Amino acid sequence: MTGFRDYGKYDGLGLAELVRKRDVKPEELLDEAIERTERLAGINAVVLKHYDRAREQIARGLPEGGFRGVPFLLKDFTALNGTPTTYGSKFFEGAIAEEDSTLVQRYFAAGLVIYGKTNTPEFGLTLTTEPRAYGPSRNPWNLEHSTGGSSGGSAAAVAARLLPIAHATDGGGSIRVPAAACGVFGLKPTRARTPVGPLRGENWSGLGQAHAISISVRDSAALLDATAGAAPGDPYYAPPQERPYREEVTRDPGKLRISFTDKRPDGSPCDPEIAASVREIAQLLAKLGHEIEERAPSVEPNLPNALRTIIAASTDFTLRQRAMVLGRDFNETDVERITWLTAMSARSMPATDYAEALATIHRIGRQLAAFFAKCDVLLAPTLCLPPLKLGELDMMTNDVESYVNRIFAYGPGTSMFNMSGQPSMSMPLAWSKSGLPLGMMFTARFGDEATLFRLAGQLEKEKPWNDKTPPTHAGRRSAG
Repeated sequence: MTGFRDYGKYDGLGLAELVRKRDVKPEELLDEAIERTERLAGINAVVLKHYDRAREQIARGLPEGGFRGVPFLLKDFTALNGTPTTYGSKFFEGAIAEEDSTLVQRYFAAGLVIYGKTNTPEFGLTLTTEPRAYGPSRNPWNLEHSTGGSSGGSAAAVAARLLPIAHATDGGGSIRVPAAACGVFGLKPTRARTPVGPLRGENWSGLGQAHAISISVRDSAALLDATAGAAPGDPYYAPPQERPYREEVTRDPGKLRISFTDKRPDGSPCDPEIAASVREIAQLLAKLGHEIEERAPSVEPNLPNALRTIIAASTDFTLRQRAMVLGRDFNETDVERITWLTAMSARSMPATDYAEALATIHRIGRQLAAFFAKCDVLLAPTLCLPPLKLGELDMMTNDVESYVNRIFAYGPGTSMFNMSGQPSMSMPLAWSKSGLPLGMMFTARFGDEATLFRLAGQLEKEKPWNDKTPPTHAGRRSAG
């Protein structure tokens, strides 16, 4: 069976509407997604392929969900029953899930057809996607550049138009960073808006949230409608939404109080092109009738230490769990050097360091709540440098100090909103003179995805990006 050649003209909801009207079959959409994935295998976005399983899913019959028949990819971070979940690590080769995650169950109920998993750095520990286990994902805008991380495979797949929307997670910027680097839309929802279970109640002590990277704003909103809500036994839940997020996208945002900054959180300058783009978007927002003020939250000095402490403890815990399954302890050769050093740092920490880290992230949440009492949205650069070249963030490096400094120079502003739990999105509203995407980050109050979707819908109309495709994309039949 041939694929559906007009596939790339539609977002996920558009494809689902064609299926609903019987203008196209789910099998045709899947065939097209697979053909595109194989033809653009060189970007290395998809590392685990479940093509036959996806065909069997369609043959069994799909539910009448809002995304019925739409091809979908999971980041290699969540459980799909009977398939590997490796977290981008050789240490997890052969780790087969025994049940679907709660989120995957909701994806199935929405009618999504899951045909593979996307590349990610080992355990999501860095802002690029170059794992030793699978090799680097390549940015469709320039194949010598990074996709960002840790949801880099998902971002590359969407940017290259392998599919219109893909699963992603964000524990310190891992949805927003690759969305910015690859020129697509990515929203990190409010803490606990989507479920983590059933194996865990939270990721990285509540820092990690799961959602998606997409071409259109409305796909992101509709998918969040399909997946939002606590599952039985969850330790906490997000405030309930007032109406479906899909409806928010087309609602007038009204006159918002929008603060903006074109600098890093410590006040140091960003890349000049990025700073200029932030100011350009601030001017556009003013023309749209919003109240604009240059103003930034103060920096919590202990933020980097708190982040490292929580990630170290969580990494060591994950590795210990795998070691128990294998019946042996893990060693330095099992994982990448940064992973090893991260886990080993946890073993040298007193328990009070972890308690202090939790106190720090809760303090950051209160500080940011006070800041947002005087504005509705904060505009800031998602990244403070253009997308890095491959190799600039090497998880096998011996120069750890330079590596850490590079991380915080590149993406210093995303993790504070993981700590506060606030919804935050990156929008593809600017490009560098060299043709690389420069994402703009918008953050709202805790629980207020609705304002972000309304603003995103307005900006998507004013500065549309759907037809702005990278040099490497699946719409070009001669691409390889």
